Parts: sequence; structure tokens; C-alpha cells
Amino acid sequence: MKLLEGITIVDFSQFLSGPSASLRLADFGARVIKIEKPLTGDICRQLYVSEVEVGGDSTLFHTINRNKESFVADLKDEKDRQKVYRLIEKADVLIHNFRPGVMERLGFSYSKVKSIKPDIIYAGISGYGEQGPWSGLPGQDLLLQSITGIPYLNGEADKLPTPMGVSVVDILAGAQLVQGILAALLKRDATSKGSLVQLSMLETSLDFQFEVFTTFLNDGEELPQRSHKNHAHAYIAAPYGVYETSDGYLALAMGNITQLAKLLNCPPLERYDDPERWFRERDAIKAVLADHLKTQSITYWLDILEAADIWCAKVLTIEELTNEQGYKELDMEMTVSTTQGLNLKTTRCPIRVNGEKLTATQGAPLLGEHTDAITREFGLKNI
Repeated sequence: MKLLEGITIVDFSQFLSGPSASLRLADFGARVIKIEKPLTGDICRQLYVSEVEVGGDSTLFHTINRNKESFVADLKDEKDRQKVYRLIEKADVLIHNFRPGVMERLGFSYSKVKSIKPDIIYAGISGYGEQGPWSGLPGQDLLLQSITGIPYLNGEADKLPTPMGVSVVDILAGAQLVQGILAALLKRDATSKGSLVQLSMLETSLDFQFEVFTTFLNDGEELPQRSHKNHAHAYIAAPYGVYETSDGYLALAMGNITQLAKLLNCPPLERYDDPERWFRERDAIKAVLADHLKTQSITYWLDILEAADIWCAKVLTIEELTNEQGYKELDMEMTVSTTQGLNLKTTRCPIRVNGEKLTATQGAPLLGEHTDAITREFGLKNI
């Protein structure tokens, strides 16, 4: 039996943050009924991250909506709203990621839903919170990264602020919503009471940077300073960074500069024998390292550093990673198939339970694919 078998989720969410939450809950065994508007459905169906598509929908949509059911409903139509109310009566969790006020206008406010299903877990993601001057702004990942300073943590100090190359705020918001939902389900089991679970992408982005913000708030409000050379972390001393070798790139984590000077046979490093200088003069130290590491291959340096238990790694492309035995041992890839026989290779849930990998072979649904079956199952035909 899967962890959340028997739990039903009515999911109004679109794009990435909300659907990533319901994806993980589906991986745990929950039944996810995705509410989609007629004709177009979830806008993510047409949000292309490459030219590849599956059955007319983007690969991104298929990646994040596998193992879900699609129920088409026009939420501005009273008859369709009544059908969705009936679904909610049988549900355990409702998820949405609309801007504040949208669910209320559609007739699915928390108070309305709670009157239909008193012990419902009503879970919502907003961009900037329910109130305040930013509450109506679009909750888009790049914008949230930018407004919370993440780009000022990446890249060298003399370069443009550099955002992370993945939708980190979306995915983290989804992961945190899952945590809130699971905690609320535990509370419901103990008390028979539902919960309103809310978070914003803004708060998620701030929490993601708790290390940076805590330092800022307790260190005279000094801004984090990126290295000018081989930057990787604003608050960590040399050698922390990525370095070019003669045939690739090498990542060095925290390390003892005096030890590195001897291991790498780099005399210019020897003068930095005072640990207090390793942060204060990190750019100068990194410049010496950068010049020295270019003289040999990455394999040459790894053989020396790994033997001495220095924290280091080769910087791999995705293609190089997938050819490594360490990656193959994880068995992270799986193939999901739509009911039309279209296949998509993707990654599985990273969690194992009792040693068992959580996999699902059912691909994302066609728009409205399960509307008729759900209509019959829940007795919605005569509404």
C-alpha cells in the first residue's frame, strides 16, 4: 500500500509550483484530479522548454503532471461549479496557486469550500502573499528570484546579477506546500479538523536564503559580496569555487590553503598560511589557484586531491553525468506512457520507502481525459 493511498486531491493549480506539489503527492499514492478549463486546460500544456512535445502538449506539462486525472470544468458556469463542489465533498485536499481573490471570485473561497467539506485541507500558493502592495503581481519564478536578491549571489562580482538556471522558487514552493499538507493531514487524523495551508513564493524565496538573510540581519546589515574570481558562495573563504583545468572544470569546496599548496605543488600559495586571510584575500588566493590549475588535466588534479580526501569534484554536463556509473546506480530514469501509447522518459521521485523506489508509469492525461469517468463515478451527470 502506498503512503497516501485513499487520499483524494482536487487540484486547481497550473504551471509549476502547485502541480509540482500534487505531483509529489501523486508519487506517494494520492489520487489527483486536475481541474482544467475547457479548450486550453492548464496553460503549462503550451509552455515549451524545448521543441519536443508529446501528443500536442509540452514535455514540461507531461513531466509535472504524470499520474493525474484531468476533469474539464468551466468554473464560471454554475452547473460546472456544482459538479466540482460534489468532487470536493469526497476530497481530502484542495490545491490552488491563483493570485489572491481569484478562488473567491470563482466561488471556491476557503469559507465556501469548508462549508462543503468541513475537514478539508485547503492549500494555496500565492506569489507575494495574500495582502500588501505586491499581492496582485504575477508570481513568476525569475521575477521572484530577482526581487529577493538571488541573482546577486551568483556569478563574479563584476558580472551581471545571474539568476539560477532552474525554476528554483516554483519547485521549492511546491515542496514546502507538500510539507504543509502532510502536516495538516496528520493533524486531521488526530483531531478530525481541517486546515488552511498557505505560503507565498516570496516567503519561499526568503526561506531558501535563510543563511544569507540571517548573516545580513546579524552582521551589521552588510550585503553579501561575490568573489571577483571563481565565485561560488558569498560567505565562504578560498578555495571555494569552480576552476578551469587543461581539459575541463574542477569544483573545490572548503579546504586548507596550506595543505593545498603542498598537495598541488604550488609555492605561491604558501604565503597564505594564516587562515584569517583565506576569506579576506580570497580573490588573490583564487587567482593563484586558477592560474596553477590550468597547467594540468582534471584527472591529474583529482587523483591528487581525492587521495588526500580534499572535497572536490569534476564539473559535469548532464550528458557526462548520465554516462557515470554513480548516476546509473541510482536508476533515476523511468518511462511514462499516455493512454495513447506516447512515451516520455523522465526522472522518478527521489524518495524510497522501505527500500522501494516510488515510480509511476502513467503519463500525464489528455485534456478532459477522465471527465466522463469521474462524472459517472461521482454521480455528476444529472447536476
